[in-house]
Amino acid sequence: MSEHRHALRPVPRLEPGADPWSRFAAATPARINLGRSGDALPTRALLEFQADHARARDAVHGKVEVERLAAQLAPWPSLAVNSRAASRAVYLRRPDLGRRLDAADAESLAALADPTWDLALVVADGLSAQAVMHQAVPTLLAIRAALPGWRLAPVVLARQARVALGDEVGQILQAPLVAVLVGERPGLSVADSLGIYLTYAPAVGCRDAARNCISNIHGAGLSPQDAAAKLAWLATHARRLRLTGVALKEDAAPAALPVTPSIPASYDSKEGAGR
Repeated sequence: MSEHRHALRPVPRLEPGADPWSRFAAATPARINLGRSGDALPTRALLEFQADHARARDAVHGKVEVERLAAQLAPWPSLAVNSRAASRAVYLRRPDLGRRLDAADAESLAALADPTWDLALVVADGLSAQAVMHQAVPTLLAIRAALPGWRLAPVVLARQARVALGDEVGQILQAPLVAVLVGERPGLSVADSLGIYLTYAPAVGCRDAARNCISNIHGAGLSPQDAAAKLAWLATHARRLRLTGVALKEDAAPAALPVTPSIPASYDSKEGAGR
């Protein structure tokens, strides 16, 4: 599902006698003011919870259509690879196997090695196939537009992959920077959120503290264009300073995200006292 049921909405004015908590519930995807039926949730709230939980499970166990992504990216070249996790079940039980390339695919990737690459790009299914199918291609195209003049390596489409697999990809390609676009762990309000992890001097064994993260790329969050602008800023400064991670602090202009309106000044907080 590409649409988002939990889009942010303006906070309505409080009618006399109305439940003040309804105003907050209308302005956030968080589960508040659900009500009750006896000592249980109302049927509607329970069914919505079960539906969102099912969407999250589907995202985790879904499959990325690599061939479709490659076709959408064309003529930008891409290469499909696998991690050492032989199946989704193994991937979920053995995170370590998702961090390393299959040996045969590592050899194939070596043919693309070029020390003049400026940036390697990896798409990893991670924990949300939906995130990759919905957000990856628009984000990649926005990244390419945001980095004119950069030599971008062919896009690596990685199955059963975690963030650290990008370290090996970047090392093999001899790229100074690698950006991994990965499906983020789904929550109960968003199941198709994409994240980007940028690493300078990628090599097997890099620690997470050496990465910069851009998260919450989805229809009700950060747009592909804003994510690409953030990545371009980070990548430009990472190349100049020769570092990423905790030592690289983002100082870019804030992205234009939707902002939940504040509660009107006329609202009397005492109306909600005792709740």
